[in-house]
Amino acid sequence: MGTTTLLGCCSFSWGCNQKIKPSDGHGNWISRTRACCSDENVCDDGLWKRRTALVCGVSLISSAVLGYSGGAGQGLAAVKQGLLAGRVPGLSEPDEQGWKTYRRPDEKSGGHGVGWSPIIPYSFSVPPQWEEVPVSIADLGGTEIDLRFANSKQGRLFVIVAPVLRFADNLGDDARLELIGPPDKVISAFGPEVIGENVEGKVLSMDVSQHSGRTYYQFELEPPHVIITATAAGNRLYLFSVTANGLQWKRNYKDLKKIADSFRIV
Repeated sequence: MGTTTLLGCCSFSWGCNQKIKPSDGHGNWISRTRACCSDENVCDDGLWKRRTALVCGVSLISSAVLGYSGGAGQGLAAVKQGLLAGRVPGLSEPDEQGWKTYRRPDEKSGGHGVGWSPIIPYSFSVPPQWEEVPVSIADLGGTEIDLRFANSKQGRLFVIVAPVLRFADNLGDDARLELIGPPDKVISAFGPEVIGENVEGKVLSMDVSQHSGRTYYQFELEPPHVIITATAAGNRLYLFSVTANGLQWKRNYKDLKKIADSFRIV
């Protein structure tokens, strides 16, 4: 293992292990350690205040996690080599209309256990003021929800990435949507995962399209107001859902449809 260098936690005016004026009444110096802290960050008997200890602790832990050995670039490179859990920023800069494109970061973790290949990235576009929000296992779709975005005035979206083995065991590692089934079979099987109930009588339209040789199905349902775009890649099925309440749907349908139409496997 390489030598780990500990970074100074902060730039404070006091040095470490300073001697303080005699306090025992006999002229003896009493040594107290003031480790990287100013006088306002030290409490009685040279102990750190909690906030200073927290800052220093985070700095020390960060150095260890990054494998810091004297070069910031080396530490960042070490992080990029692994997979990061949770929310990893993936939005582009806005275009002339203010829309941003989200691309699933390669560094973002996710999967369904041992033996599953990494999730093939996807992308989509959102209008201004749409932001990523935390994923909860209590959401419809549960642990298979990979991402959520929302705008409190326009609507919300989420991406479900599900193992194709849930639906067929002969699709291999390069599944195609048309092999899973025709549009009516797909929406009947997977629609309930999106809306939480049977889709019978709720499907207003079905559309089939091809982009870069990949098949996409798109369904518009009501109620609730939702557009579901489905495709398959690798050994997973992707369900991209854009939804809103009645008033949001009426006011923002054009933008919501544009979001739904923008979904692609990268």
